[in-house]
Amino acid sequence: MPLLIYVAANPRPLAGAAALRNNAAMHRQSSILQFPDLATFDLDAYCARIGYHGGREPSLATLREIQWRHVSSIPFENLASLAGDPVPLDLAALQAKMLRGRRGGYCFEHNLLYAAALQRLGFVVTGLAARVLWKAPADRTGPRTHMLLKVDLPEGTFISDTGFGGASLPGPLELVAGHAQATPIEPYRLLQRGDHFHLEVQLRDAWQPVYSFDLQPQQAVDYEVANWFVAAHPTSRFTQVLMVALPAGQRRQALFNDELKLHDPDGRSESRRFTSIAELREALAGLFGIEVPAGARYDAALGRILARPAA
Repeated sequence: MPLLIYVAANPRPLAGAAALRNNAAMHRQSSILQFPDLATFDLDAYCARIGYHGGREPSLATLREIQWRHVSSIPFENLASLAGDPVPLDLAALQAKMLRGRRGGYCFEHNLLYAAALQRLGFVVTGLAARVLWKAPADRTGPRTHMLLKVDLPEGTFISDTGFGGASLPGPLELVAGHAQATPIEPYRLLQRGDHFHLEVQLRDAWQPVYSFDLQPQQAVDYEVANWFVAAHPTSRFTQVLMVALPAGQRRQALFNDELKLHDPDGRSESRRFTSIAELREALAGLFGIEVPAGARYDAALGRILARPAA
């Protein structure tokens, strides 16, 4: 009797490989920052707010241009938390405040608004979290209270961030450690220590630490927890001091409490202090484009800033 040999058209091991590929794809999808209300995002209003009129393909050139225009158009500011107002992170609230309300925000507000715009343009965006090192004691380990983004492109993986105040990244950085990377203002670099990266900025020929992060994906619920601490906890710096920043070309403009500081790339700096609520409101409107809400609560918050002893 002849021996019959049966060869399966689709051997069973391939089913396992297909399942692994499917699981990997699902993991990548779950890592992407999720916006349940992304369809409500007004991309045209966002582009108008930052003065962007270029192409809308998800390319590195588009990313660079949009990040720079965002950083130089929408101010970093913490007036809401200083005045005791809530800081909601849903897209409707962010658009009302930062697109139509001529206000700014801090990292969670900036980078969630920015991430929604990038996703509407077709970019693959993952949310990350960082520990702030900027002007912090070297022996202190702070919480993960800063948000940044990872953007995957054919050219590689890039870090993008529009919400770090006076040291906000003017352009995306390739996720490659060990060398300086040019931006429209200062050079930045990434250093790798184990599975963590440290971001540094070069100021006056010296490298200054900005923050440290890893590549663990974050979702909106993670940012909600950190945002509550930043916006409302009595020990949070954001409830105690005024911090505002917006570059004017290559000049860094930053307001800390009552003191305005201006820094040029060549190292020249100047500063001045404000002595009244009217002067602060005028500077916030004229230099930073912020329409401070009228009313006693915001005047009281600015008054507390003026009453603080000079640093």
